[in-house]
Amino acid sequence: MAPFEVRAALLSRIASRYPSPMQRTKMPRDPNQRAKMIVDLATGQRSPEPQKVKDPAAIERGHKGGLIGGHARAAKMTAAERSASASKAAKARWEQAREA
Repeated sequence: MAPFEVRAALLSRIASRYPSPMQRTKMPRDPNQRAKMIVDLATGQRSPEPQKVKDPAAIERGHKGGLIGGHARAAKMTAAERSASASKAAKARWEQAREA
């Protein structure tokens, strides 16, 4: 096996153990500590930090509030304000269609 194939295999093993890019394991700034951490991750002596899981109840509450919000806002608006808002939204949709 060529050296570059070994290196590619090692890097793919390391990359597959990382969480998604948004929740990346924090690497040390010191080059020696960073090298040790990379070796530990590659050999399986250390596992990446666990990803944070969102609370399903909190997600549901946020979704419920979002559903209520639009209706409450529309109820407070006058007919002219609702018409202006709808016109603005329609123009935005048409602009997106032209750009695509």
